[in-house]
This record gives sequence, structure tokens and C-alpha cells, in this order.
Amino acid sequence: MLTYATGVAGLIALGQVPGGAKDPTPALRANPFTLGVSSGDPRQDGVVLWTRLATEPLADDGMGGMPSVPVPVRWEVAEDDGMRRVVRKGVFTARPELSHAVHVEVNGLRPGREYWYRFTVGDETSRTGRTKTAPDPRWATEVSFAYASCQAWDAGFYTAYRDMAAQDLDLIGHLGDYIYENAIGATGGQRRTPLSAAHNAPTMTLSQYRLRYALVNTDPDLQAARAVAPWFFAVDDHDVEDNWGSDRSPMGGPPENFLRRRAAAFRAYFENQPLRPSTLPTGPDMSLYQSIGYGRLATFHVLDERQFRSPANVTARLDPSRSMLGERQASWLLDSMGRSRSEWNIMANQVMMFQLDRLTDPGLQQLNPDTWDGYAAERDRLWAGITRRKVANPVVITGDAHVNCAAELKADFADPESPAVGVEFLGTSITSGGDGTDTSAGGQEWLAANPHLKFFNNQRGYIRCRVAKDTMRADYVVVDKVTTPGGTASVRKSFVVESGRPALQDA
Repeated sequence: MLTYATGVAGLIALGQVPGGAKDPTPALRANPFTLGVSSGDPRQDGVVLWTRLATEPLADDGMGGMPSVPVPVRWEVAEDDGMRRVVRKGVFTARPELSHAVHVEVNGLRPGREYWYRFTVGDETSRTGRTKTAPDPRWATEVSFAYASCQAWDAGFYTAYRDMAAQDLDLIGHLGDYIYENAIGATGGQRRTPLSAAHNAPTMTLSQYRLRYALVNTDPDLQAARAVAPWFFAVDDHDVEDNWGSDRSPMGGPPENFLRRRAAAFRAYFENQPLRPSTLPTGPDMSLYQSIGYGRLATFHVLDERQFRSPANVTARLDPSRSMLGERQASWLLDSMGRSRSEWNIMANQVMMFQLDRLTDPGLQQLNPDTWDGYAAERDRLWAGITRRKVANPVVITGDAHVNCAAELKADFADPESPAVGVEFLGTSITSGGDGTDTSAGGQEWLAANPHLKFFNNQRGYIRCRVAKDTMRADYVVVDKVTTPGGTASVRKSFVVESGRPALQDA
């Protein structure tokens, strides 16, 4: 497995050299750009451009109907949406070993600037995508971004992405559960779309994961959102298997069996997202955590809360030896935040960080061991380290929970009078959980039992934020329905956080 991964890494590097133009273009049966285009991992001088060739995106073998030969893909980057002022171009060889995925690292661009891009194979040209480089580190440029999570394809329609695509965003984040590993029946769940029998099984193999990504990425609203701004990504449990952690499946069994599944999931994840070639997984291991700087105002610290965590065990939540991040990542995070000179430090986090007691009885606690409540000792260490380093304006953004919440993070959750050290904006799902309701009995119990929790909502949608020098604003965008098409998006609630004051205020 390691030898194969090393060989594939070499193929990616070779794919970007001009020699790729010598490969003949095979005759294709249809337009190969059925999975759309996307950009990601923005830096001040460049971005990553992505597409994956598939003439038959839902071919059962996961290979998208493509021939098993290299395909030269021409790419262009321009300063205008008409693609007249081309500033970078080249040829990338899309290879069958990586299901004809294209990952082009474009450098030499100008900071804080819009660009447009497209791909061509033979006489077929992709849609034109828009991207944007990160601002110069010296600039106090306001940043507009959005983030989402949890988009079970069969649970409903991606209506929220249609609204997101219409916004003027600098950056979009996905915080996990981009796919779900469950079997999908012949009627396509709430989509009521006929599917072949290949979808009606849990994803276990590389071809199954490839097919699931193809199914998700054919959605037109998701394609529109992926084409309007650069993205960053985090992996959560359903991207591999529900509630997995480290080298363990929650279903038990030999670790080597689960690691084979994780290796397949990570390969398909890499092939289908605009990630840098350097993140190509080596077997079941993948480099996922990183920092992305956005001028003087914001740094995004993107976390990996699955690969290195100790097994879930709520009775051992106070054990100081247990870790969510692992020693190396935890040290990196504190060092990265300590070095940051940004006005706002945003932790892109997969699972709920604030303490959530799900019962109102003051003599009992019901905590979820899969969240940071199962790793309370490390959570205390993390925030003590953040406070000690005097990190400016730490803000946590989160997915996973299928509800909207806003909370103030306490130095000591056992003491309601303890000072707040940060805030958390937890965003709901895109589809998972169905239409939902504005509130619920459980949500009202959460608010009553957790005084640091300031907002609860049980609809679907995403969060849109604007970061300025003195304030950060978060808009909770919800849609009225997802189980049928044609839903309407609206802002349900908005909060503002002032610089130097970790408290939630109504906007």
C-alpha cells in the first residue's frame, strides 16, 4: 500500500509538467466535466484547481466511464470571467490510477484578487469557475466566508448551496460528512431518483467511495457553490464510517480491516476535492490539519479530530492522558495560534466544543463522548494554552450536530460565573435530519440546562460570516424545506462578537 501511494504521488507531480501535452487525447463518449470544477486551499500567491473527468459519472465501477489511459487536460486562469486575459495556463495529465482527477497547483498570482479558470479536453470545455487568492498578510481586508457540513444525499436536496452560490464569498469551508457511508436504496431516499443496485450497500471499497463522491458531486446546487469561491475541507466520521476514531471502527474487529477501509475512503476523498498534491494519503494516513492566513484580520486553523483521537469513553473524560487531537497536532495548534498576528483566530472544528448537558436534572449529566465533552481534560489544556499565549479573539466554528447553536466557551463549565474565553458558532446540516423545525423540546431542555448556550435551532442550512477589524458577524441561514425541492432560504438569527470581548451579542 505504501509503495503504491508513493508511485501515485510521483504520477501527480508528473501530471503537471509540460510533457503531459504529448499524451494523445483519447476519443471520449461524452462531455467529461459532469462533476463540475472547484478550487481550494487559497494562498496569497495561488490556489489549487480541481476537476475529475467522468463521461458516465454514475458508472457502477466508480471510474466514471473513462478509458484506462492518461488524458491531457488543458487549464487556464484569467483575470476576467470571459477568459480573455489569461495569466496562467498549462496541461495536466489526468491518470486512471487517480480516477482521472486533476489537481493543479497554480502559483504566481496576485494577492486578494479574483480569478476565473476552466479546463478543456479535446473539443469539450468545462464551466468557468471563480476563485480568489488570500489577501496579503499586511492587509486589513475584510473577509466574507461561509461553512457547511453533513449533507446526506438521500436525506434531501442541497437547497442551501443554491443560496450560498449567490453570495459574494471569499472562502467556503466544509467541516465534515461530505458523504455518508450508508447504503442508499433504489429510489434514492428523499430524492426519489432511481439508482442502480451498486448504491445499495455501505461504502467499503475504493470503487464504492468513488461512486458515492460522484453521486454527491453531480448535484447542480453543490456544483454551483463549488465553482464560486475557493474551499477548505475537514474530515469527519461519515466520510469513512460513523463514529470512527484513530485506527478503530466502533463496530470492533481487527484494526487492519478498518485501516483498509480508511485508506480507500481517504483516497477517494483526495481524488474528489481541490486538495494540494502533497496531501495525497499514504495508505490510511493523510495530512489534514493546516493554517490558512487571510491578511491581518483572520487565520483559519483547520483541525483533524478523527485520525489521532483516543477511543471514546465518557467515564474517562477527565483523564489527562486522553486526546482528541493527538500530541503533535495539539502542539502545532497552540504554536500556530501563538504565532498568529491576526485579529481573529478561527478554529475550524468538526465536533461540538462547548459542554452540552442534555438533561435538565441538576443532579445528573448526560454528555456525548464523541464530542469534546469526552475529552474534557484536553479541552481545558487547550483553552489554558490559548489564554496563556494571549491569542487574539479565538472563535470556534463547528459542524456535525445537525442543529444550529451559539455558545460562549467557559474557562470552567462547572462554574456558571466562570469567564468566557471564546465563542462557538455551531452550524446545522445541509440535509441530514430532514426538514426539521425552528425549535424542539430537546432544544429547549438544552437551553435550560446550559446557561452558556445562547441559541438553538433545528432547521437545515449553513452559516455565513463577515470578519472585520473590530467585529465578527455570523448569520444563521436556514431553509424551510429540504425533503422536497424549491425551498426558500432566510436568515434566522445573527450574532456579533466584538474584538477583545468573547461574548455573543444580537446583531
